[in-house]
Amino acid sequence: MGVLIGQLGLDISPIVKSTFFLIFLFAVGYSVGPQFIHSLKKEGLPQIAFAGIICVLYLLVTWVAALIAHFDVGNAAGLLAGANTISAVIGVATDSINRLSIDAAQKQTLINEIPVAYAVTYIFGTAGTAWFLSVLAPKWLSKDIVKESKEYEASLGGAIADDDPTLEYAYDGTTFRVIKANSAFFDAPRKVSEVEDLLVTKGWPVYIERIRNEKNEIVNDPAGDQLIYKGDKLVLNGPVETILADEDFVGPEVADPELLDFRAEALTVMVSNKHMENVTLGKLKTDKNRHGVIIRKIHRGNAEVPLLNDVQIMRGDLVEIEGRKTDVDRFASYLGYAERPTNVTDLLYVGLGIFLGGLLGALTLQIGNVPLSLSTSGGVLISGILFGWLRSTRPTFGAVPQSAVWLMNNMGLNIFIAVVGITAGPNFVAGLKASGISLFIAGVAVSLIPMIIGVFLGKYVFKFHPAITLGACAGSRVTTAALGAIQDTTKSKVPALSYTTTYAVGNTLLIIWGVVIVLLMN
Repeated sequence: MGVLIGQLGLDISPIVKSTFFLIFLFAVGYSVGPQFIHSLKKEGLPQIAFAGIICVLYLLVTWVAALIAHFDVGNAAGLLAGANTISAVIGVATDSINRLSIDAAQKQTLINEIPVAYAVTYIFGTAGTAWFLSVLAPKWLSKDIVKESKEYEASLGGAIADDDPTLEYAYDGTTFRVIKANSAFFDAPRKVSEVEDLLVTKGWPVYIERIRNEKNEIVNDPAGDQLIYKGDKLVLNGPVETILADEDFVGPEVADPELLDFRAEALTVMVSNKHMENVTLGKLKTDKNRHGVIIRKIHRGNAEVPLLNDVQIMRGDLVEIEGRKTDVDRFASYLGYAERPTNVTDLLYVGLGIFLGGLLGALTLQIGNVPLSLSTSGGVLISGILFGWLRSTRPTFGAVPQSAVWLMNNMGLNIFIAVVGITAGPNFVAGLKASGISLFIAGVAVSLIPMIIGVFLGKYVFKFHPAITLGACAGSRVTTAALGAIQDTTKSKVPALSYTTTYAVGNTLLIIWGVVIVLLMN
């Protein structure tokens, strides 16, 4: 639409484009910062190395393709942006071109070529990569990718069945039921802790939330040494199949609406406490601090982590929990910081991050006759990463709600791209006629060659599981569309385990390549 409207020859201040682009870049960095920094540890190094190699391949293949096709700086930058569907390269490369020692008219010509190459190569960059990673690559990696994915889930402590109605929202299928304690087990009074320990032997944690005793009194939050007598009514919190499987063990289910009349809360919590690092979901399932709380989902960056027993929690993860308010508040404090619904954004934090990033990008290192700089846009991206990571470790300040991050990301990028299209509009058709076919062919090569190498690199060099290899390829390529297609093919969320780390690395390096491609082609 920007290109079409640009045919009218409208003049828009470049400040508009730059402002919204910097807001977009800060939001990108803020989103991936926790995963990028926290992944810099032993367990994440193979995936970081893989993503780094793939990103270098994308840069080199783009450079070689541009040299073979005799593209100039503008077309090469647009090829890198479109074939890799990394729109931010347009802004970063534009900043870098504006720093070149050439006349203003030549700079504008090169800048106008970027969106032309971007538009020609973007569609295959998105659809072609998703098709390759979800259709061809799984066949190259495995004879039965679905079976191998399920086996990998089993090796991580078991799969979470999507078609099991008791597991619709929570990985342990927790529900509240009123059970009357009238089995022979209660012929003698029993302590709450004694009953809960015995219930755990059934295979899942089952907790006693409330008691109605023989005096018709309701006991809230019963202590471990609270005695239960035969005939008492108990609110049990646990999986339906465990609570109701053996009624002779505790007693039959009974109706008592008043006993079930208590406040429940659903809450999102940012994992920020140090003791939670590398804790598995299996361990968390039986942790006493989780008493009465279910875990519905875990989000890491823009991907949902599969809820498997041996999957590890990372600081910066967003965990959706649900249960009685007192239990939820206790568990939230144990995990980290409760992200309660708010529409308030810490604009001072955002503004300071963009300002300091701009200062960082303004610094230039002169090596011979070549000036090296992150550029303003690269500096803001790095600043966003650091500020996002800092927020995950000190979550009491710097709050930017997910809705605000989404708005900054989408509004910033779309207005930036619209202005780019409007500015390039008058020259777009001529540029398309001049280089359209060669750009499309080069785009196919740039999109697929690194992915093909990455598939075999993951299989034979890094020896990743096939689903992990596919997720790592999609993450390194920063293509969420491909991740969805891969998960549909594998019928598993396992690829998300490698997508989050490689996405953080890929998103950062591919944007920075916008500076490097200009230096290489100049």
